Amino acid sequence: MSETAQESTMDRILQEISAVGCRMEGMENAMASLTAETKSILLDTAGFQSSVMGLEQRVTMVEAQAATSQARDQELLYLCSKLTDLEDRSRRDNVRFLGFPETIEGEDMHSFLRETLLKLTDITFNPPLEFHRSHRLGPKRPRATARPLPIIACLLRYMQARKLIQRACLHGPCQMDSQEIRMSEDFSKETSERRRAFLALHPRLCQMEVKYGLFEPAGYEKRCLPRLLRSGGPMFFPV
Repeated sequence: MSETAQESTMDRILQEISAVGCRMEGMENAMASLTAETKSILLDTAGFQSSVMGLEQRVTMVEAQAATSQARDQELLYLCSKLTDLEDRSRRDNVRFLGFPETIEGEDMHSFLRETLLKLTDITFNPPLEFHRSHRLGPKRPRATARPLPIIACLLRYMQARKLIQRACLHGPCQMDSQEIRMSEDFSKETSERRRAFLALHPRLCQMEVKYGLFEPAGYEKRCLPRLLRSGGPMFFPV
């Protein structure tokens, strides 16, 4: 091989080596860029992981608060039920009277009720009727023709209150000078609303000749349960 051919071959080899070197430098630059991008991705991933951990902690805290709130709600419902029970028990000696005209009682409500109830009910009370307190419910009416305010009386003896209520259940309203006098039990607001919700069915049940009542079974927190009396036995429905 001539000297010129050898020089030409060496030049090509050098050029190829230079090209390879350039390519290697490009690959190194690309690797450096890829490494930088990878580090950036790792940093972003670490940030995302930190954010996810923070969210998980918040979710755990919210779940714990929700569980605590639910437990408190259950406890509050139980306490409200117990409070309603205690209030209803404290009202067992009370009797409500509807229909007595305003001011008919005069200055002595106790004496008026004692004498009037003996005449209206024909019940013999021994010992005589005695009251802790008795009064009208609500402010006085502005007009004499307005519907008279109900009277509530707290009797000294529970059994006397039960006699009056039983008489009202068996015989209905009393008549006094063409005035209809009604007697009823005294309940808390919650119990009254439960009973009132059931009254909408009263006309239909009467048409069907179905006996019904509101029952408070043992083991329940004094929640009124509608009871339908049928041939197969009583049926209870939660309200």
